[in-house]
Formats: sequence, C-alpha cells, structure tokens
Amino acid sequence: MAIWNRRTALKGLLTSTAAVGTLGIANVCTTDKKPPSQPTPLKNNIKQSVCRWCFQDMPLDQLCAAANEMGIKGIDLVGPKDWPTLKKYGLDSPMCNGAEINLTDGFNDPQFHARLQKQYADMIPLVAKAGYTNLICFSGSRRGMTDEAGWTNCVRGLQPLVKLAAQHKVVLVMELLNSKIDHKDYQCDRTAWGVELAKRLGSENFKLLYDIYHMQIDEGDVIRTLTEHHPYIAHYHTAGVPGRHELDDSQELNYPAIMRAILATGFKGYVAQEFIPQKPDKLASLRQAVQLCDV
Repeated sequence: MAIWNRRTALKGLLTSTAAVGTLGIANVCTTDKKPPSQPTPLKNNIKQSVCRWCFQDMPLDQLCAAANEMGIKGIDLVGPKDWPTLKKYGLDSPMCNGAEINLTDGFNDPQFHARLQKQYADMIPLVAKAGYTNLICFSGSRRGMTDEAGWTNCVRGLQPLVKLAAQHKVVLVMELLNSKIDHKDYQCDRTAWGVELAKRLGSENFKLLYDIYHMQIDEGDVIRTLTEHHPYIAHYHTAGVPGRHELDDSQELNYPAIMRAILATGFKGYVAQEFIPQKPDKLASLRQAVQLCDV
C-alpha cells in the first residue's frame, strides 16, 4: 500500500476523478429506519480547516462541500489555481502555498535565495489580492550547516520578503517539521529554532506554523511549548502520533487538552486537520477529528 507524505504531495497535487461511494438504493428507500441524527453544531471557538493534500484523491469540490457541511472554515495548502473553487464555497485559504521550491531547498541555503525571492515576490501580492493572509515557507535541509549559519542565511533571504509582505499585510509562515522520521535533516525542527529566527527578523509578518504532530515527535512537551511561544505562532496543524493517522484512541496526544491550551492563549487563527485517513470512510474520520478539536 502506498505511503503518502508531504514531500510526495507537494511535488504535484493532482485532482482525482475516482468514483466516490454513494448511499445504496436500499438505504434511500427503506422507510422503517429512523433518519440519521444531525451532527452537533460546532462551537467554533477555534476555527478549523483541512489540508488538501491529505484528501488529494477526492475532487476538491467534494472536499469543499463536505467541509461546509461539517462547519470547517477553510482548506489549507492550496495555491492560486484552486482559490476560485474555495471562494465558490465561501471557504478561506488559511495557509496558502505555491511559492516554495520544495521542503528541502529553502531559505537557509543562499544558492536558493534568488529563485525563492522571485517566487515569493510574485506570490505575496496574489495572496493579498485574493484576501488571504498566510503564505507558507520552509527552512530547508541543514546539509551540514550550523544553527548560526542557518539563522543568518534565513534572515538574509527572508528580510526583503518580510518587508514586502508587510506592505501587503501578508504573513510568511515557516513550518516546523520533524527531522527524526519524516523530513530527515530539516533545519527548522525545533520550536526554539524557529522562535530565534522570528526574533532576529523582528516582524509581525513572519511567524511559525506549529505542527503538533511534528513537534510531538521531535520535542514533545506540546502544551507548555505552545503556551510559552504562542506570540510567534500563526497557525497549527494536527495529526495522530504515531503514524500521522486519525485523531482517535490509537494515538498518544490528548487533542482536546491541546485545543483548550491553544484557546487559552487567545489564539484567533486556524487549526488545520493534517492527518492521513486510514479508515474506509475518510470523511467520517475527518468529522470525528473536527468534533474532537471543537472545544
């Protein structure tokens, strides 16, 4: 069975036309069964979104319609070509992408600065024009680089873009990824590393994407860490640990407690579901995760 990961998905997010199962005729025609109960409306104290790549085998229109029905407010990690579809359904794009090269060739390496600066300079005005705020970016792999060299290079590469982002009211958001399992050698693999970079840039237009799954793997201590560093965090991603699967009793994180901690910081942004469904009914898994995180 193929294993999906972020690196594979970001190389080419293709819309599948695979058929989707529908209710059988017997279910529709049976009259002696009670209609299914309606899901409990969300409190929406924390806005939720869902990452497109985790449901890449599902047509975007179907995912958007399901998101609306569940009370999800946005779709993460889509670029300009998909924004019209989101707008059709009244959904936000809480974390835009499309300017990055990949997850390994990032701002910590000067050889990529010219290309990245061109791509981000082109994308930032598009994000603003569409009415969105957050645009994802990545440190890239260490390739033997020290922390100090990584910070210095990232500041040099990002500084002009952060100024441009401020002009357009856009925030560049660097994702924290684990380097233990999924993204070997990735440099921004600890919250403290990302926070130090944010301090050196000294701008509200650069923040962090705190991926709960990734940081549980590389550093743990999730609630204390996000509570301490919340001023530097613009966005959150979820997934079950281990395996990046459903948010259920097979994984080690207490998501309701984590969501309450996020809420207690005064956070007004989005938490995006970024787990890879393993159960046959993927939308049921998504609904369960959304309900679990609705505190």
